Amino acid sequence: MENNNNKYIDIPKEKFEFVNTNEKLTDKKFDTKPISYFKDALIRFRKNKASVVATIIIILIVLFAFIVPICTSTEKAKLMDANYRQKGPRIAWLKNSIGLADGGSTTDLTKQQLIFELAKGIGAAFEEDKEVNLIKDTLDNYYQPVIKIKNVKMVSQGRKQVPSYDTRYDKYLSVGFIYQDIEQSEYQKILEWEKTTGKKVLYPLIEENEYYFGNNDDRGAANYWYKTTGKAIPVSTKSGEVVKLVDDSKNSIDDIYNIQLEENYSRDADGNYKYYKNNGGGNDETSLYRVRILYYNYYQYLNGFEPNYIMGTDSQGYDLAYRLASGIKLSLLLAVCVSVINFVIGAIYGAVEGYYGGAVDIVLERVSDILSGVPFIIVATLFQMHLARKVGTIPCLIFAFVVTGWIGTASRVRTQFYRFKNQEYVMAARTLGASDRRIIWKHIFPNTLGTIITSSALVIPSVIFSESMLSFLGIVNLGGSKATSLGTLLSDASGIWTQFPHLMIFPAIIISLLMICFNLFGNGLRDAFNPTLRGVEE
Repeated sequence: MENNNNKYIDIPKEKFEFVNTNEKLTDKKFDTKPISYFKDALIRFRKNKASVVATIIIILIVLFAFIVPICTSTEKAKLMDANYRQKGPRIAWLKNSIGLADGGSTTDLTKQQLIFELAKGIGAAFEEDKEVNLIKDTLDNYYQPVIKIKNVKMVSQGRKQVPSYDTRYDKYLSVGFIYQDIEQSEYQKILEWEKTTGKKVLYPLIEENEYYFGNNDDRGAANYWYKTTGKAIPVSTKSGEVVKLVDDSKNSIDDIYNIQLEENYSRDADGNYKYYKNNGGGNDETSLYRVRILYYNYYQYLNGFEPNYIMGTDSQGYDLAYRLASGIKLSLLLAVCVSVINFVIGAIYGAVEGYYGGAVDIVLERVSDILSGVPFIIVATLFQMHLARKVGTIPCLIFAFVVTGWIGTASRVRTQFYRFKNQEYVMAARTLGASDRRIIWKHIFPNTLGTIITSSALVIPSVIFSESMLSFLGIVNLGGSKATSLGTLLSDASGIWTQFPHLMIFPAIIISLLMICFNLFGNGLRDAFNPTLRGVEE
């Protein structure tokens, strides 16, 4: 050691010089700005790509829930049309331009059923001074429900083989014609609307003779404008004999296209077409007319727009997109409200338990143990039976969720308080005279935020799922003319989704996305608000 020191004995004094002789050294300012707790949490959250994507999806779903009702007219939002219930997505300009959203359904039809669908397009093309009864002449008609015949195959029917046609047809146009009772004044308004728009609503009545299938009260009977047998097989009587126009031994599509149906419209004594039947009642303006209308155009006359539904219609005939948006809004608001209430109650309850411990903890834990033993479904059922009529279905449901929903949050807060309350910084704060309230909320509670926020975020999909379950079981019914819930939409579709899959697909996708995305969102918040990760670079 002495030898090392001797090396510097002979260094000349001139070799040394003062540094900053005229400058006083003090603490320097940081070149960077200080980062707050929440900004640091945001930085960490943005690094979690899965959570960011989940957040974007949640935002898009929320925007859908609020934008769709704004963009939907009040008339369409309130419109319930039984003739167009359970129909698929349809947008006319997309259908006509690129063949998407055609409101169609693909099914196997017999030759007789296919002719029945094709005949609706022929009937819509009716003109008094022009005979249009050949099927192939109306294939491109705007009101032709048959979109495409994809395939033809022979299938067994009893002991014989008959053709089956794989057909896609527009289910909105497939409604075709219906009989309607309207007042005489309404009849005149329709005539004026026809002149203004050039669209035809009123069509000749059908003669009720031996060639008429069904009666005026049968649904679909208004579409049998052509002569048929008692089994609805198309016939021709031009030769003086009744000749069937359907031959099941032939399966060529061209054979169907070349069929010329024979009209069976009702005429008066002068040979003019009869467009109404006066059923009497009231005066000249209020007497009832029995008319035969093309429902697609009658819908436009009543509402001022075509039946275009981006997601189709629900089981009652409402716009499914609007109902889905209303369901998302109601379910999310319900879930967020429950989550906030449970967060507040659970945070206070758990903080008191964990901080004071001892007898306070024992008593409060026994209370929560008793409440946690009460089955949620029983609570929800009893509340719906006895309280729903007094306070309303939604407040009653919120109360059912809150009765025991806060226990999980309280347990997590209690655990975190036991973990942190004996740390050095807490003891230092207590030594410096900090009150219990300040220690609880300023020093300990922020350390529990990560876990609590995660659990609170997961409460949202849990509430949505529980509400769906209650609706499915029929315990809760949030469906109405003004609003509905995702669970109610799923419940309505549960028995018919195999026939109308869109009724189940759209709500199921939304619920699945909400549950997955809120899970990822909660995990991201947990890591972001974890104080032990502050300043850690990944």
